[in-house]
Amino acid sequence: MPRKKKKKNNYYFTEITEKAIVDYCNTESLSTRSDLYVKHIQPAFEELVNKIVYTYKFTSLENIEYHKDDCKIWLTTILGKFDPSQGKKAFSYFSVVTKNWFTHKAKKQTKKNRREVNYDEMVREVEAVSTGSEANLLNEIEEKEFWQSLLTEINSWQNLKLKPNEQKVLDAVVTLMENIDQIEIFNKKAVYLYMREITGLNTKQIVSALNKMRERYRTFKKKWNEGEIT
Repeated sequence: MPRKKKKKNNYYFTEITEKAIVDYCNTESLSTRSDLYVKHIQPAFEELVNKIVYTYKFTSLENIEYHKDDCKIWLTTILGKFDPSQGKKAFSYFSVVTKNWFTHKAKKQTKKNRREVNYDEMVREVEAVSTGSEANLLNEIEEKEFWQSLLTEINSWQNLKLKPNEQKVLDAVVTLMENIDQIEIFNKKAVYLYMREITGLNTKQIVSALNKMRERYRTFKKKWNEGEIT
């Protein structure tokens, strides 16, 4: 049968350490306390803090060395509160105190990290919304600029020598574009219906006139896309 491993002794927190803490708590002499602390208690506290940190995986805490020093200071401030008459070992008492101290710090860091994550997520969401809104706004501006430029271009066609039906269709197109916001249904069929009412022409006549205008529109669109028209 394999041998059972012997439980390691607390080589750093010995009976001498236990007695030093009891003597520390039972004396009012500052010089005696100082001597006991420097010789016996401080080295034990330093080792105790290191053991607790590595045993319970508190090494992931931010600024761990700072926290270790801070914990040692905390142990010093509560050292005189240890009551030997309660029958507890100083080692057990200060081990629990140290573990609880680091547990509290770990919980605080977890909450802080969650807040930071939530804040980062919120910022990303706001940025995404802002970016989307900005893109939508730019698209809207560009679209309005396009229609305004197109209307200016179509108005310039009034100077061309047009046939009567072509002139009627051109005037109808200008009228529709100038009142585009008031037109509730803007699709191909609806446009032809509006133009028939405005011009008094039939669909075939309107289509014939529009086909002649289409080449001018394509030339305009090409120049717009290439940045020649702003």
